[in-house]
Amino acid sequence: MSDFRLVNPEGWECDLQSVYSAYIGYFQLHNVPWYDRTWGQFFETFEQFLGFSWPVITVTDSWTGRAHIVTRLTTVGAFIKMIKTRFGETLPTPDNVLKVSPFETAQRHLRNVADWATYKKLYTTLPAVALTAFKARVRMGERKAIRELWDKHDKTFLAIDFEWSERNPSTFLEWGYAAVRCGHLEAVGAWPPVPETNYRKGHYIIGEYVDKIVNKHCPTHPWQYAFGDSQVISKTKLPQIVQSVISSLVSPDTETTANTLVLVGHGVSADIQRLEETKIKIPHNVLIIDTAAFERTLFNSGARGPMHDPKTGKLRTHGSTLSLGGLLHSLGLDPPCALHNAGNDAFLCLLALQKLLDPDNTHMPEIDMRKLRKPKPVGMGSGWFA
Repeated sequence: MSDFRLVNPEGWECDLQSVYSAYIGYFQLHNVPWYDRTWGQFFETFEQFLGFSWPVITVTDSWTGRAHIVTRLTTVGAFIKMIKTRFGETLPTPDNVLKVSPFETAQRHLRNVADWATYKKLYTTLPAVALTAFKARVRMGERKAIRELWDKHDKTFLAIDFEWSERNPSTFLEWGYAAVRCGHLEAVGAWPPVPETNYRKGHYIIGEYVDKIVNKHCPTHPWQYAFGDSQVISKTKLPQIVQSVISSLVSPDTETTANTLVLVGHGVSADIQRLEETKIKIPHNVLIIDTAAFERTLFNSGARGPMHDPKTGKLRTHGSTLSLGGLLHSLGLDPPCALHNAGNDAFLCLLALQKLLDPDNTHMPEIDMRKLRKPKPVGMGSGWFA
């Protein structure tokens, strides 16, 4: 489009309809007979007010998360100047306009709204604008957004973890998951979740590579799953299994409403990349929580208090990120089981998230120490692999 322009959102802070509303309120408060004035035509309806042709963008408020159609205060000044020039009267700048602090920092599409049809069309995009911003807020670990998700008791939180070869990231060694269906628990009066009984969980070992590919820098522990029974599968079956787990928990994709499913991971970007590489379909409206980013946000805001590095004894620095083991240690959840087992990592990641959100009611489950001994491989006889 020839009129397509991008502008920085800084300074775009006046909710457009609230400008009109503020003027109507001002006239009422000060007994201004606007309907008898030559310029009164602009205030008969909001649609008439739009006839000035207002430059606007859509943004979300950084605190409320609500989406708005906003203009600049300088444009309000231009409107006042137009009234002065055409009609010889001076309108004040309204002092009770709804001011928005844009969450967005990237450039936004500039539009000119001069009639109700254009405004209405733009207004219908606001739910999608709000969802896009909410996804970003959750992904960056914003405390208020993630707290809102948990407190609604209607989402399904699915923690996932892949273990892969250090030499070839596309060679998967294990996959694990843990999920809690908060909406289901709320419906049956079983809140807060009890990890031992309320987490759905699983651990899958790739039979072709187990005990054959061993990572040197960060060894995995495929036989040390502590929260259930591991399943040994063919590498060709992993995408099918992962997709089935996700499909069993996900709701339909829409542009305006967040999905029921919330993906969780510690340093989750790498796991999301693995999902993409295996062509796993994730709806666009799925929210993603990185427990590393969430904890870092809490620490940076002072919510976790001063912390010491257990290895060096030095104070933790602002902006630093904890490993999953470090996070668990900081929460008093030192697990008597191996990390870098995909099933353990997924379970403990979800547990850590719950502990951060509900510290008083979240506890480390009892672990069957017999699970820490290497079991016999399952299903590895002749004809197992497809």
